[in-house]
Amino acid sequence: MSEALLVIVDAANVVGSVPDGWWRDRRGAAERLRDRLAADGVPGCPGPVEIVLVVEGAARGVGSVPGVRVESAPGSGDDRVAELVAAAGERPCLVVTADRELRRRVRDLGAEVAGPRTVRREG
Repeated sequence: MSEALLVIVDAANVVGSVPDGWWRDRRGAAERLRDRLAADGVPGCPGPVEIVLVVEGAARGVGSVPGVRVESAPGSGDDRVAELVAAAGERPCLVVTADRELRRRVRDLGAEVAGPRTVRREG
């Protein structure tokens, strides 16, 4: 495969999947997820990957770091995820979210989907 797998992570959905107090500091929770992705990559996805973390709401403005591009959704994070999948065209794409409607939307656009546990380390 010549083109790197595009992994798009729905930050709000992933950080919201574990009740660890993230609601007190949404931006900090998104930054911790970004930093973990930068350090650990995406388990089960060997080879070249491009990771895009989509943030919304209070997490807007979180910066990119080497290994993880952060996209601040101007409105709905789900809409931004779907736009990124559509823009990927034929490129292989994996979306990490538990949101049922978003999973349906991106599958219709040709993406694979995985749940938050794919990138969440418990504890």
